[in-house]
Amino acid sequence: MMTPRRQPAEWAHHDAVWIGWPSAADLWEDNLGPARAEVEDFVRGILFPGGDGSDIRGERVNLVYRGAEAKSAAEIMRGRLPDPSLLALYEAPLGDIWLRDTGPVFATSETGELVASAFRFNGWGGKYQLPSDNKIADEIAGHANVRLRRFDDFTGEGGALEVDGEGTLITTRQCLLNKNRNPNMSEKDVEAVMKSALGIEKTIWLDEGLVGDHTDGHVDNIARFIAPGKVVCMHPFGDDDPNAKVLSAIEATLRQATDANGRKLEVITLPSPGRIEIDGEPAAASHMNFYIANHSVVIPVYGVLSGDSAPGIEAVEILKSALDRPHFIAVDSSHILTGGGSFHCISQQQPTV
Repeated sequence: MMTPRRQPAEWAHHDAVWIGWPSAADLWEDNLGPARAEVEDFVRGILFPGGDGSDIRGERVNLVYRGAEAKSAAEIMRGRLPDPSLLALYEAPLGDIWLRDTGPVFATSETGELVASAFRFNGWGGKYQLPSDNKIADEIAGHANVRLRRFDDFTGEGGALEVDGEGTLITTRQCLLNKNRNPNMSEKDVEAVMKSALGIEKTIWLDEGLVGDHTDGHVDNIARFIAPGKVVCMHPFGDDDPNAKVLSAIEATLRQATDANGRKLEVITLPSPGRIEIDGEPAAASHMNFYIANHSVVIPVYGVLSGDSAPGIEAVEILKSALDRPHFIAVDSSHILTGGGSFHCISQQQPTV
């Protein structure tokens, strides 16, 4: 019998965070350099949350890259850091930077050992299948020296799974019950996998995610736990917000939900970024795609694309009053968004045990 395991909440202490480094020039084209600059700002927000002159140091950053050119660019970036020793570089057969989805999900065993779970990955329902993306979880687990258990009878991604560390999961039917992932699975079937892989006792099912989200409704774009019994989601911003109906439905569902311990959720809303377009179509821009580091929260904003900083400023201020961290850092993620995600999507925390 396999040892029970549980994924800690993101606000639990981390030994490190694994982050994908934009490496594929053919995928990023003109956005390659600007996306790398945004990743550098993300890294700085984790490593030096009080500013470069502060004595505070965050968790170690393990940056995953592919190829000689990407390595050279990453080394140059590392050399600009006040303390380059805090950033480690790992070469891997990286398809693209979305390690939240392709990498392992770290958990703890019943005996307190750090372990990891991984699921079958099919390119977000067959949309973007890149060479070796299905090998990254094994690579990172090997570098982290943890025992990996694969759940290859289930197709899913880390960005579809939001946990409170106490046995509660939030996810969406649009993603995990999609015919392009698990066509023969019911909610109960998925819940059984989640119990074995992450120690989930209670699943809160939302229906749909954001318009324009090629992940088919990843939950880390729409609802996040920030403490036991406390969750944040978004309310619409602007009269032309393409997600107004979806966001209202998400909030209503969460306000009726209880967690694994029977608590009714406290629901806090932030403004969405509003209508942001890429190539004339609504993009899945979200203030929910923040990363909770040991000493900071790094929040994506989209001033380059939207030209309106107001919703991002308000979102940061609300998070400051709701989430227990000393530093909150807003970083523009407009160029990473052209690839389909933001900071949470490209990162995976390695918890302390």
